[in-house]
Amino acid sequence: MEPTMRTRVARLHAARDLRVEEQEVAPPGPGEVLVRMAAGGICGSDLHYYHDGGFGPVRVSEPIIAGHEGSGRVAETGPGVEGLAPGTLVAVNPSQPCGACEYCRRDMPIHCLEMRFIGSAMRMPHEQGMFRDLFVVPAAQLHPFPAEATEAEAACSEPLAVCLHAVARARELAGDLAGLRIMVMGAGPIGLLVLAAARHASARDIIVTDLTDAALARARDMGASETVNVADKAEALEPLTADKGRIDLIFDCSAAAPALRSAFALIRPRGTILQVGVTGDMTFPLNALVGKEITWRGTQRFEQAEFAEAARLIGGREIDVRPIISHSLPLEKAREAFELALDRSLACKVQLTFAGEEQR
Repeated sequence: MEPTMRTRVARLHAARDLRVEEQEVAPPGPGEVLVRMAAGGICGSDLHYYHDGGFGPVRVSEPIIAGHEGSGRVAETGPGVEGLAPGTLVAVNPSQPCGACEYCRRDMPIHCLEMRFIGSAMRMPHEQGMFRDLFVVPAAQLHPFPAEATEAEAACSEPLAVCLHAVARARELAGDLAGLRIMVMGAGPIGLLVLAAARHASARDIIVTDLTDAALARARDMGASETVNVADKAEALEPLTADKGRIDLIFDCSAAAPALRSAFALIRPRGTILQVGVTGDMTFPLNALVGKEITWRGTQRFEQAEFAEAARLIGGREIDVRPIISHSLPLEKAREAFELALDRSLACKVQLTFAGEEQR
């Protein structure tokens, strides 16, 4: 089919070179849906692409449309698509495992060898993202929302799914969270959603640390039992290092070297550290890892069922994501939105909004 529409996109050409451009859009094919995008959250990986040109070995090697957290409304369905009426609010699942490789066959689709993840620079060619007015998506990747939900809330499905996965990994290792003393390091969007997911999993004693008072105020709004600003009151954590450490479970959402060193001092012997945040290479206290028999476990992305669960929890407001959404800017101000998202003293979750108007 020949393209019949045009859409605006936010395309990153290199570090800090983000441009709003236009490109053609084909009508949806069999099993596909044309989504009029409504809201898209700027994620930490998007910021790494924008600020640094990538993170670790993942580099922006060709122009990429950013964005993997998004919601929109059904505009048109292709042949064979049922149950998605025009106007339906949907969240877009960016994860597309192949279903056939070694890890998919071993029920580890997160580690799919042919993973296509919308808005990711991990593969060449890059997988183009959601920051655009119009987007054609396989119907299987769309999750409908009730009428009461907002577009901004629906766009938080992907980050909440990441946090539900992190909490599930913690429960595999540490068991029931209800009686544990837990710490979340870093009160950015992911840290706050980890807090919310842990509380939903019955955790109650949750200490949250961060460098800014604004982030910690949001943590209290979302149910933290205690907050500590480690920029000016780091000594408040010292009692928790007594007797080889008094924290049972730590979610490190900061990926900051000082926070990680602190985590190894705070965690009790045979305690568990879940590494949620990512960065480049860093050093860590190997002696503490060995001497205290610490379990240090990585966690990334989410299972398909966890994305569906995130959409369900948000749709029913069993987890209220609204406190993390600090700013919404239109697509034409994409560069301004990215610069704002870099300033953690002002922003938490910055979202782009889209006009979605067809340009015939």
